[in-house]
Amino acid sequence: MSNNQKITKLELFWTLVIRVWTFDNLDEIVYYIATMIAVIATGGKQYLVKEGDKIEIEKIKGEKGEAVTFDKVLLTAEEDGSKLNVGTPNLSTKVTGKVMEQGRHDKIEVVHYKAKVRYKKRQGHRQPFTRIEITKIG
Repeated sequence: MSNNQKITKLELFWTLVIRVWTFDNLDEIVYYIATMIAVIATGGKQYLVKEGDKIEIEKIKGEKGEAVTFDKVLLTAEEDGSKLNVGTPNLSTKVTGKVMEQGRHDKIEVVHYKAKVRYKKRQGHRQPFTRIEITKIG
């Protein structure tokens, strides 16, 4: 197969299965495509992310399609746990993403009530959020 041809996931799977079955000792060969994961901190919360993930975070500045960079990276590692880097408290690595959407969650109703004093108060709230797609770790 030349480098110019595209290969589907199914073709790749069967190619790997055929290669594994042709070896006498199956312990000698492991096909694994490692992906990088990271723990980022934003909006007072921590998120475990990898490339291609879509996450909802507390609202940050940015228009749809704009690139954002997360500087507070607490940990990076391969998905299988190898190549672990833990920050003290942060790493110099950056995680970049793309703003997919700016929005607000469904309305919740906040009710305050005090018995026997005729006090009640109703209030609605819609929490703003930003939906991000992680494009690059590192």
